[in-house]
Amino acid sequence: MDWKELNSRILPPDAAAIKAAGNRLDAIAKPLNGLGELEEICKKIAGLLGSDTFSLKKRAVVVFCADNGVTAEGITQTDASVTASMAEHIAGGLSCVCRMARAAGADVFPVDVGMFRRVKKVRDLHVADGTGNIARGPAMTEEQALRAIETGIRLAGELKTKGYQLLACGEMGIGNTTTCAAMAAVLLNLPVERTTGPGAGLTREGLQKKREVVARAIRVNHPVPEDPLGVLAGLGGFDIAAMTGLYLGGALYRIPVIIDGIISSVAALTAAALCPGCVCAMIPSHCSAEPAAGAVMEKLGLRPLLRGNFKLGEGTGAVCMMPLLDLVLAVYDGALRFADAGIPQYERESD
Repeated sequence: MDWKELNSRILPPDAAAIKAAGNRLDAIAKPLNGLGELEEICKKIAGLLGSDTFSLKKRAVVVFCADNGVTAEGITQTDASVTASMAEHIAGGLSCVCRMARAAGADVFPVDVGMFRRVKKVRDLHVADGTGNIARGPAMTEEQALRAIETGIRLAGELKTKGYQLLACGEMGIGNTTTCAAMAAVLLNLPVERTTGPGAGLTREGLQKKREVVARAIRVNHPVPEDPLGVLAGLGGFDIAAMTGLYLGGALYRIPVIIDGIISSVAALTAAALCPGCVCAMIPSHCSAEPAAGAVMEKLGLRPLLRGNFKLGEGTGAVCMMPLLDLVLAVYDGALRFADAGIPQYERESD
């Protein structure tokens, strides 16, 4: 894939729409920037969509499910069978993300991009039966990584065609905090101790073993940050690859995509490394409890609004952002204006 060519197809944010959205917000009878970062997100979405008038009512959570061969190293509390089990519960509408999405008015779409076992009612866009063990060799071939990326891009376009106006990026895959810790260490040029956390809840001894596995995976695969596709193929997972594609697709098809936790964030970082222009479609939600989360967001130039110490995954943190967007849009679309209230409008200081 020609990444420069793909990046050239991503339109820059529409400056006129951003200015118009800013003027609308300033005209509301409130202090300037009274809703802080939520106002900046409104303007960002306007710039992406090319209009200061928009709706985000039809929304979806895409949960990419995949297994990781590195679980053979014993770095997780549960075995890989839990991936398929949880995918089944997501398909049945029973998991945490399903309950939260229902409350937030979002549809949930679980997608198998590489589980060991197929699950009924989970959409089958399978690349392979799990990845290789990164502690022993590469996770996947570059061809497989590209297939998974293309899956994510295609899904973004498909959902846009179906009328969806907002996406959230989720995942399910036992062992994926290990793969993303390895990728983050390389892409951010950080020691593994700074990127590797306890995931779903390892003991102190388990965390030390996990860090050793991450360090070994990097030594074995020799990834370099200048080759983000190579980092993904060597150390990542099919879930991360497909999420990378969803972010790229969001930018190409002009549909905002909410980032979830650390795995989703590392996928966003990978997408930005491949095509820097795609950050225009990324909406931050929360700063994950995993140690690399803050550094990833800083590298992306994004500021998460939520600091809930979340570590659930599935897209749950991204769903938490949806009601906040509803609240700011309620103000943006219908709050009292200075002109209507007979109050002089606040003026911005000139530069």
